[in-house]
Amino acid sequence: MFAYLEGKITYKSPSLLYMDVHGVGYELNITLQTYARIQQKDNCRLYIHLQVREDAWVLYGFAEEQERLTFRQLLSINGVGAATARIILSSLTPDELSKAVATEDTRTLEKVKGIGAKTAQRIILELKGKLVAAKTTDLQHPAHNTKEEDALIALVNLGISRSAAEAALRKLNNTSSMTVEELIKQALRAL
Repeated sequence: MFAYLEGKITYKSPSLLYMDVHGVGYELNITLQTYARIQQKDNCRLYIHLQVREDAWVLYGFAEEQERLTFRQLLSINGVGAATARIILSSLTPDELSKAVATEDTRTLEKVKGIGAKTAQRIILELKGKLVAAKTTDLQHPAHNTKEEDALIALVNLGISRSAAEAALRKLNNTSSMTVEELIKQALRAL
């Protein structure tokens, strides 16, 4: 529903901030990683995740798109809720988490408050091959994406792992003459 919010920060703490966007105040839950990036700023852009529960609608804000994507991957794991995912991302950067998962380093995950051996193993099992370290592409400025980058982002948002989506796009021929929609369709067939 929300991609990002950009506005003036009217209140901030290490876990929560209020953002004024054209006269509407939004309450956003944030991680320590995000707080460190915006601590000295009065205005910023945060990538948003909306969680709809029976008793509340809760907004989570992230300074980088990679952190939001990692948060969503963590939420897909049975037994890992928003609070746990936020604690993990407050303790580890997305790159550190990706490295821990890739190397099956349960000790790093167990150092996070509230994560035991079983949960650490489950996180590694569920995320193995799904988390990819942040690429050099700048996701904060999607207006300058190429057609291939747009197709890649769409495939990842459809739930396909980034590495599988990249491999499928590399298999395609004559991509310069294709539209983004054609690239996505062809990549899905190549999977």
